Amino acid sequence: MAKAPNYSWPSRADSQVIGKDHDRLDGLVKSTGKAKYTYDINLPHQLIARAYGCPLAHCKITSVDTKAAEATPGVVHVQVLPQGEVGTEIQWQGELLAIVAAETEAAAAEGVGKLKFGFEQLDVFTADEDLAAAEAAKRTSRGGGKVVTEREPGDDDDEDEFIDAELTRLFGEAKHIVEGYYGVDAITHCCLEPHGSTVHWQDGKLTAYLSTQNVSGTDEGFARDLNITPDNVEVICQYIGGGFGSKFAPDYWGVAAAQVSKATGRPVKLMLTRDQELKIAGNRPSGYIKVKLGANEKGEITVWDSTHWGTAGPTGGGVSQSVIPYVITPKNYRRNATNVATNTGKARAWRAPNHPQACAMTQTAIDDVARVMGKDSLEVFAANLANCSNGRGDVYAEEMKVGAELIGWKKLWHPHGKGAPRGSVVDGLGMALHMWGGVANSSICQLRIYPDGSVASYCGTQDLGTGTRTVCAMVLAETFGLAVDQVEVNVGRSSYPASGASGGSTTVGAVSESHRRAAQDALATLFEKVAPKLKAEPADLVASGGRIMVRGDKQRSLSWAEACSSLGVRPLEVTASHNRGDASPLSNEGVSGVQMAHVEVDKETGVIRVKKFVAVQDQGLVINPKTCKSQIYGAVCMGIAAALYEQRICDPASGAFVNAELADYKLARLGDIGEIIVELYEPESERSRGVIGNGEPPAISPIAAISNAVCNALGVRVPVAPYTPQRVLKALEGRA
Repeated sequence: MAKAPNYSWPSRADSQVIGKDHDRLDGLVKSTGKAKYTYDINLPHQLIARAYGCPLAHCKITSVDTKAAEATPGVVHVQVLPQGEVGTEIQWQGELLAIVAAETEAAAAEGVGKLKFGFEQLDVFTADEDLAAAEAAKRTSRGGGKVVTEREPGDDDDEDEFIDAELTRLFGEAKHIVEGYYGVDAITHCCLEPHGSTVHWQDGKLTAYLSTQNVSGTDEGFARDLNITPDNVEVICQYIGGGFGSKFAPDYWGVAAAQVSKATGRPVKLMLTRDQELKIAGNRPSGYIKVKLGANEKGEITVWDSTHWGTAGPTGGGVSQSVIPYVITPKNYRRNATNVATNTGKARAWRAPNHPQACAMTQTAIDDVARVMGKDSLEVFAANLANCSNGRGDVYAEEMKVGAELIGWKKLWHPHGKGAPRGSVVDGLGMALHMWGGVANSSICQLRIYPDGSVASYCGTQDLGTGTRTVCAMVLAETFGLAVDQVEVNVGRSSYPASGASGGSTTVGAVSESHRRAAQDALATLFEKVAPKLKAEPADLVASGGRIMVRGDKQRSLSWAEACSSLGVRPLEVTASHNRGDASPLSNEGVSGVQMAHVEVDKETGVIRVKKFVAVQDQGLVINPKTCKSQIYGAVCMGIAAALYEQRICDPASGAFVNAELADYKLARLGDIGEIIVELYEPESERSRGVIGNGEPPAISPIAAISNAVCNALGVRVPVAPYTPQRVLKALEGRA
């Protein structure tokens, strides 16, 4: 048996594939329309299902009548869901109550329109920004709103008195004091491919073509809810039109589709409609904060005292207390969190859960220290790097230098509100810092090398469009000294060896770990087989340029195909794994990032335009710079949309989500983005740490950086995102 290798990455100088730009392997099939997404799966004799969503935000179901729907031509099956039964209390608009399956989409839609539900309407509460209103709702409504306060462990009245006294003393000693209010409204998931699946049963087994970011885990979800074993479920997802944290489970509508398929004996496709996608497929919680902070003469924050609140829907929730203050954590701080329950859809994970809100509620306050002092924001942030909660102040300092050079900070910066106007237009600069973990998830790779030299890997991971297939292929190609197109990567099926869900920036580290380990194990075995032919020891062999050769002697070599012919008639099969949390030289965790925005604001119209945005990001060893940068470009675009446009708007009287259609739910367009510059920070000190995930981090800072740039331009803070023209004008009038 071959000796296990010491797992490692090649040096920067030795690397032939890793660290070089490579096009995504699925780019052509996607751009030509050949790629089959879940919505594109059409099976023989398939039924189309549509769901009926509750039209009210808070109500009790009093009656159900499905007869007219069942009699609709083309309708094959009507199923009332458990939450659609008489007596159930519904807590948010859009909750699915029944499924109609029909021969055509039109028939299914007509059947849904003929369902008759009776409701008793109940009191509604949606005003998550208004803490006083939430307190009032707690006293007066029938379950509509409530407030729960979280306190630090060990708090008691005596301790509160001591803390109050200490805070009074520390604020008295502070050279500069800032009091502010900052917030971020809830925004909803808006995946281009809605949630849904195409499912069918065959010989007692379920096949689910599911739009998911958790291929290896959702078979268990189906099995649990359908009372079968995971071995009787296969989940397939070759392509997905967005997930961003919202697609980890089959969801109750996926399970319902499977039940309908079993009842009818036919395949069923059920995809959420666009308005259902926005109403029930998850959202990013809101967050608001009132904070007082004190700083010394250098701008270093010495004391922080804050109360923050927000909502994640009917159960309350919102931004975790533990992430505030964000990145910059003063030695002295007090924080209190209040969870507000509302009659709105439940929150779900969304690209760095809690962090964008925490960043926007913390680093705007830090920037206001610079505003009060009349000092350069860059200097104030630098003065606080010693108090970074992740201990990476030195990395931030270097990234700030890089970002400042790229955006022209020294040339363009001016004191807040003191820039030279061009008519009614003023410009400004802002920055923000962020952090993330990105630890590698668990992953198993099965690798086969065939006697003809072909190579294939099998791994139950998924490619969310981030280039996971390409990363796997690059790792294998690097290890074997082959070209990327000489290896075959198979992903997207739960029948393949398990790999973790794509969430938390855990995937690139996971698949890099399992594929590199499997490839190095296989190569060690191959070296043992060919070493006698080359009259060398296995330890003296290397794979490079499509050949296996003796190190330092290119004349003693075999082509890759010749070497693989030594395997005989059976392929070499190797399985290797990485378990999340295990120490490894191949991956690590903990990244930093700095982002800077240059904006201009029209003081007459309130319109904000992003002129230039710079993102400097570390992520350890970069496998494919092209797809890594693509992740950051996308994250910045999302952040700009969240800062300036996206907003869930609910009618306070009825609780209705009034802009739950793409025609009304505003997103950034191409002309709204401005110039984006991405810089991958990869000095040897970072590269040597191994691969670290990058999906979440660059989505964190845009809101805060843009808010700070707007404040620098105007000299006043627009307190709550999105920073709409109306809110800009209110801030200028002193009404914010």
